[in-house]
Amino acid sequence: MNQFDVIIRGGIVVTATDTFRADVGIRHGKIMTVANILTDGTKIIDASGLLVMPGGIDSHVHLAQPSFDGPAMADGFESGTRSAVAGGNTTVLPFALQPRGASLRSSVVNYHKEADGQSYCDYGFHLIVTDPTPSVLSQELPALVEDGYTSFKVFMTYDDLVLNDRQLLEVFSSARDCKALVMVHCEGYDAIRFMTERLEAVGKTAPYYHAVSRPESVEREATHRAISHAELTDVPIMIVHVSGREPMEQIRWAQNRGMKIYGETCPQYIALTSEDLKGLNMDETGGKYVCSPPPREKESWEAVWSGIKTGVFQTFSSDHCPFFYEGVGGKLNDKARTSFRWVPNGIPGVETRLPILYSRGVAEGRITVNEFVALTSTNHAKIYGLYPEKGSIAPGFDADIVLWDPNRKETISQRLMHHGADYTPYEGQQVTGWPVMTLLRGKIVAEEGKIVGSKSDGRFLKRRLSPYAMPGSNR
Repeated sequence: MNQFDVIIRGGIVVTATDTFRADVGIRHGKIMTVANILTDGTKIIDASGLLVMPGGIDSHVHLAQPSFDGPAMADGFESGTRSAVAGGNTTVLPFALQPRGASLRSSVVNYHKEADGQSYCDYGFHLIVTDPTPSVLSQELPALVEDGYTSFKVFMTYDDLVLNDRQLLEVFSSARDCKALVMVHCEGYDAIRFMTERLEAVGKTAPYYHAVSRPESVEREATHRAISHAELTDVPIMIVHVSGREPMEQIRWAQNRGMKIYGETCPQYIALTSEDLKGLNMDETGGKYVCSPPPREKESWEAVWSGIKTGVFQTFSSDHCPFFYEGVGGKLNDKARTSFRWVPNGIPGVETRLPILYSRGVAEGRITVNEFVALTSTNHAKIYGLYPEKGSIAPGFDADIVLWDPNRKETISQRLMHHGADYTPYEGQQVTGWPVMTLLRGKIVAEEGKIVGSKSDGRFLKRRLSPYAMPGSNR
């Protein structure tokens, strides 16, 4: 009997801290050894000329999420995780959303029904808290955290999701008590409503004005307010999908004061701009790029890179939130033609996250390949309670691995995508660096753009408490 089920031979192993040539020996889905030369394997995978990196962990994706009488998402778990593994990801963390008036626990139970037997990769759930009743905060949330749902998200905008300041403080305080990590969508609800109504009153309703209705100042103000609430309640928070300099500087300000404030940014903030929302002559094609916060001006890219390079941002996620473009439920639906406020809000991106960051970051010399691994895998595992099973290549870790061609040039196109949406917002963008094989616990699940795994391969992950969620004081 061979010592290893699989040997990955001849590649360059890359972790968040090291780069070295080695073979990787896998047995029973785990990495058993990383050594110079391994020979005793049932299956040998030749990784010559390739990087051998931990599979991507995308800690911010939306799949099969209810939209409160709005259009259905283009991706459930089957198509969304198919797209994830094609893009080199082996774990995703989507959101179990609590509709107002519903039990948080029942929302989790219902979300499991969407996921069970439908995932090509491993997955865990964040929670979304929209109705923080006393029973939710004192009973349901602590019990769910104990059951392995150790992070949740709250919103400072959207009619059906927004929490007011008192509710945010109550939720933050509860998170401190049960040691959950809080993710915050920071945009000012009233300011956006005010701007939207003013723009519509003067006929400025094209998709481009979605960005005008949510300027960076709206994100900056909400970011500072969330940080202030976190300081008052002494709870760490993660500010998600940060779009530009102004909110980034608020996070840096808090971090420089020693506060446990973390930051996440996304591909749309280094690869798209507000000009994309103009489409062709301000027509509806700009709706393809409607997401929140919206892409900013091109100058914001360098501000985001500054945050990436200086450690303001710990994670680089996709915020994959896919809708169709065509059809009655798509971004081009009849109601959306009347105003940007009705355009389904979100874009697909789980499959293109790694190529975009590698190309614009590593290939163009902005970050090292080790920083790439940290931003796309290791930090996600550490922050969200998945480490040391996930997020690195070392003995004892799950054999979740992506083989990466650092020199391969591709042009992103919908014809290459595996998601359920009928377009990619990154159409025509050229990248250097591409995933050629994805292994989940030692099993090949994607190879050269083909899905070879099964939608029953993915396992639900109960997550431990995050060390990043520990309060700063003992009060």
